[in-house]
Amino acid sequence: MAQPNPEPSPTPPPWPHCGHGTTAADPVGCRGVRVGEHAACLAHLDEAARAAYLAALSSGADIDHRGTPFTGDLSARLLDALRDPATGRPCFGGARFRQAVFEGDADFGSVTFKGHADFGSAVFEGYADFERAAFGEEAGFWSAVFKGYANFESATFEGYAGFGAAVFGRDIVFEAAVFRGDAGFVETVFEQTATFGPLVCAGRMVLSGAVFGAPVTLLLAARRLECRRTRWSSTAEVRLRYATVDFSHAVFEHPLTIAAEADPFVLPDGGVVAERALAGTPGATVRLASLRGVDAAHLVLADVDLSRCLFTGTVHLDQLRLEGACSFGTVPSGTHRVRGRPVRFTRRRILAEEHHWRARRPGAVRGWNAAVFGAGNAGPAQLAPVYRALRKALEDGKNEPDAADFYYGEMEMRRHDTTRPRGERALLTAYWAVSGYGLRAVRALAWLGAAMLATVVLLMGFGIPQDSPKQEATGTVPPGGGRVTFTIDRADPVNPTGDRFTGERFDKALGVTLNSVAFRSSGQYLTTFGTYTEMASRLAEPVLLGLAVLAVRNRVRR
Repeated sequence: MAQPNPEPSPTPPPWPHCGHGTTAADPVGCRGVRVGEHAACLAHLDEAARAAYLAALSSGADIDHRGTPFTGDLSARLLDALRDPATGRPCFGGARFRQAVFEGDADFGSVTFKGHADFGSAVFEGYADFERAAFGEEAGFWSAVFKGYANFESATFEGYAGFGAAVFGRDIVFEAAVFRGDAGFVETVFEQTATFGPLVCAGRMVLSGAVFGAPVTLLLAARRLECRRTRWSSTAEVRLRYATVDFSHAVFEHPLTIAAEADPFVLPDGGVVAERALAGTPGATVRLASLRGVDAAHLVLADVDLSRCLFTGTVHLDQLRLEGACSFGTVPSGTHRVRGRPVRFTRRRILAEEHHWRARRPGAVRGWNAAVFGAGNAGPAQLAPVYRALRKALEDGKNEPDAADFYYGEMEMRRHDTTRPRGERALLTAYWAVSGYGLRAVRALAWLGAAMLATVVLLMGFGIPQDSPKQEATGTVPPGGGRVTFTIDRADPVNPTGDRFTGERFDKALGVTLNSVAFRSSGQYLTTFGTYTEMASRLAEPVLLGLAVLAVRNRVRR
């Protein structure tokens, strides 16, 4: 339920007030601002004075009725006095309704506010109707309380619209509303709001600190949406167009979905929400700026650009669900020169914080983004667990190929983490060099080919003996008998001389090498050097082959 009326304050308002109905419990009485030279507010003027005041008003007049209590009849009479004869629509210049109390229905439908409209701390007891209202300058509803149904359908806000700390006790309609500037709903309470929008905001839509107490759907087309420290006490769906969204330190108590809407929003009557206020905005891509401090256990992201999203500090990131075409940043393309040597980065998905960290390193190449707002000093030690959590999230979603990129990122951060033991980092460096952490098949196959070529060359040059082994027999005739015993021995291999790189020697060396790849012994007669060469190749080459197979599997399995 909406917040009840506060107890009367013993402090008088900062304007000359009516004071009608003063009691011991309420020494201030009516807080309505006095009308002109009269000693009473509009609600407590005698009928003759009230009629004279209303008759003197005209369309576009500035009015001041701060703190005044309005019945439905009184507010209707005020609007009739300000009605434009040409359009039939009531028109205010400046409108000051701060702390006013609308006891019945407040019908401001189709009203034009040319000047500043101040409804700060106003209380709407019944139906608050601002359908098709037009606000030419700033519209202030700070700390206003809407106890009944609030309707801002098709309203237009040319200047800043402030709803900060307002309380909406029942449903609020902003269907087809257009904010041509910023809109502030800071610390606003939506107690029973089921749908917020669809609406268009050409500037910032600020919902930071807002509380949503019931299941709600937000339909927003805006340049930027700020939802920092928002609290979502029930299930919610946020469907967006164009917006860059900041959800840092938001609290999700139930499942919440943030999704990009591909097409313009459709109204219940079948019409399409016009987005002319967003003309010139590059594309309708929805970008997430930050999830820091968020518990992502209940969060679902769909078709969102995460290339500049900050993830460090997010809790239960491994339970995040990514649906549709969620995109991440990529490494700089092309070949670069670092300290005179060419460098080409392996294509993969990458976090915004790694972009920022690499851009800050000495000798960083062009293409790393240093302008990641809020990235801070996050380094490898902080980023490794983030990559690990995102990898697990994708693996749990049966998306092994994309999870491989985050495994690569995790290993990269561990390799560059100077707080880890030097031996571990050296081992990771070797793992990276020979196979890209078991994810780059071409690299592993290239090393395998180089190892096999080196084995063949070494065997041809030093491993295969000069001649094929020949058997020698030595006969021994025992004394006193004709029996002969032969001992057959094989001559020691002789190191090759002369032309060593012949077709015959290549065929033998290739056979030994191919057998080594499959962990098999060739049985070939080799020199001592050749024996050790074969042993080394039987250890290294099957490992390289296995890494290549592993890399292919990581890219194609589901």
